[in-house]
Amino acid sequence: MITTAIRVARVGSAAELAAALLMVAGFPCLMLAALVPSVPGFAAAALVTYLADHYLHRRNSYLINRLSKVRAGLSIRFLIRQLLLVLLLARLSLADNLIYYGAIACFIAFYGLQAPHGALVTLIRNRRRLPVATRNVDLAARIRIPDAPPQGLLHRSAEKILHLDLFAVAGILVSAASDTNAPGFLGIALTLVLGALYVAALVPYIRGRRIPPKAEEVLAAVDDWLREYRPETVLYFSGSKDSAYQVNMWLETMEQLDTRPLIILRERAILQNLAPTTVPVICVPGGVHLMNMDLSTVRVALYAANVGKNIHLLRVPTMKHVFIGHGDSDKLASVNPFSKVYDEVWTAGRAGRDRYAIADVGVRDEDIVEVGRPQLAPIQGRRGVPEDRMPTVLYAPTWEGWDGNPGNTSLVLAGVNIVKKLVKADPPVRVLYKPHPFTGTVSREAAAAHRKISALIERAAAARAADARFPTDTAARTAAGADLARIEARLAELSGGAENGDEAEASRDGLVDAGRHAEIARLRAEWNDAYWRSVPAWEHRVITGAEPRLYDCFNVSDAMVSDISSVVSDFIASGKPYAVTDSAGLGAEEFKRQNTAVRAAVILTNKATELGRLLAAVRDPAADPLAADRKELKRYLLGPDEPTSIEQFNTAVADLAVKAEARNVGQASRTVAGGPDVELADALPGQRTTTSGEPDGLGAG
Repeated sequence: MITTAIRVARVGSAAELAAALLMVAGFPCLMLAALVPSVPGFAAAALVTYLADHYLHRRNSYLINRLSKVRAGLSIRFLIRQLLLVLLLARLSLADNLIYYGAIACFIAFYGLQAPHGALVTLIRNRRRLPVATRNVDLAARIRIPDAPPQGLLHRSAEKILHLDLFAVAGILVSAASDTNAPGFLGIALTLVLGALYVAALVPYIRGRRIPPKAEEVLAAVDDWLREYRPETVLYFSGSKDSAYQVNMWLETMEQLDTRPLIILRERAILQNLAPTTVPVICVPGGVHLMNMDLSTVRVALYAANVGKNIHLLRVPTMKHVFIGHGDSDKLASVNPFSKVYDEVWTAGRAGRDRYAIADVGVRDEDIVEVGRPQLAPIQGRRGVPEDRMPTVLYAPTWEGWDGNPGNTSLVLAGVNIVKKLVKADPPVRVLYKPHPFTGTVSREAAAAHRKISALIERAAAARAADARFPTDTAARTAAGADLARIEARLAELSGGAENGDEAEASRDGLVDAGRHAEIARLRAEWNDAYWRSVPAWEHRVITGAEPRLYDCFNVSDAMVSDISSVVSDFIASGKPYAVTDSAGLGAEEFKRQNTAVRAAVILTNKATELGRLLAAVRDPAADPLAADRKELKRYLLGPDEPTSIEQFNTAVADLAVKAEARNVGQASRTVAGGPDVELADALPGQRTTTSGEPDGLGAG
């Protein structure tokens, strides 16, 4: 019942649910205490509402956000409590007492302070929001960016100033319960003085040298840095905060480019969720600012997603534009007709080329380049299952998608059947369940299936932990736990201060420390090793969140069950057995015909009765008839092992840069020669030119 209530209330825990119930019940109790009247009752109810409200804000509860949508926001809740206090004084026959008038005057004056306080906080935040935000860009050498105000002034500022009424409320209640007005007027004085001091403390940050430079100066500094750095290859990305993984998967590849890389983001939320990188990053929310940015040295632009804001860079003819995507699968998204706007489309292997040919969406074969998947380098090959180790099977379903197609995910129709058979397998196997981050965001059925599967795995894990057949090496787990704590403490120390919530300061101080970056990478690898050592080799696990990463789960697994998604194509790099669910009921042959990545898979129906074939292949290589097919399919989907994928990628970048330069030289020669081509060239959105005639940035076009 409690679990159901937590889900309905959209809160995160039983404690959060209890706080929400106490706060909601507290206000009727306040009214009752005021009407009775009862000073002790009012004081107790007020204390409960203060504490519950504060706790829910600290937890960033969904309920708090919803209350503000129904006109029961933070300020209203404080105002109601103050009005009820005035009602209490009236019911106590204190309407002719000075404390009554003092309370009314105090609360009016206190709310008078809210307007300048809110205006100052908003003004400071707006002025410290730069037109561009950066990482690994040396802005401090070009412009002066002052320190941010202390976090104590701006962090949850509305809640802080409103809670200053606690002094007045407490003092007035003491006066109401006694014969003296002194405590009440002392509390009133403290509330008003502290509120005024809070407002006064904000004033210095809206004038003088504490104000960041104007937008024009910041943009000029970024252009100056761009002219000095001379980026050659850009990774461009736009999307929601939940899609940050789509750009994060390309960061390591960008770090390994032979050319000077640059990452351009369009949303601040993406920058906040960007993984650490040594590559310079510029976040440009404004389309006009982007289109006037000096990108004259860029020759290759890479796009990880098909989104509307791509047009702001696609309009630049001096660079070649490439769709690289964020996964290689048989989903329709992998053959989006929008892809024909790019100069080239890069796929992992031959399968991607054939996919576009079959789809016939306007992408020409000569514009497709096979570059492999550089991100797959960390995936380890098949090790075999030693007799003393239990096999591990990873269930990694994709999410439900936007269109409600039953074939998108196995979760709804097959997920429970798959997991039930895996946890009951004999001989036993360990189950790892790692759902897609978007699971349940569109479909209630998918969300319900996810909860049911998670509960099923947790129950099976608890039952196995109580079974004497599955011993635990307590000493090894304790040592691994100690390693985890040590690594996490060091990671927190290294990451501390990197993001302080202030965009201007983060841009100023955002230069990466190469030594620290390398240490963080090493520690993350150590964390992953310690994590798996801290978990018994037989323990079923539900794995959500960023860590452990999907590829880490690949490496500790001996087989995988999944759906049509890039997860399958990536797992094929390991050479391990895998199964894919035909949730739409197409039939095995038709399913294989439509989806290249499943041609070497065990095909599951929604009842998952075929899982035995997968488990047999895991335990005995001789019972694995699809091994040769997987090897052939790996080359078809992901390209050859030699040259390495990063070498193929760098070659493709270099070749396309040559094409871009040839185009620009030809365009320049036609412009110099004059004639009809001049008018055509002038009509195209192009680069600003310097006095020397060289391209120098984007036209405003």
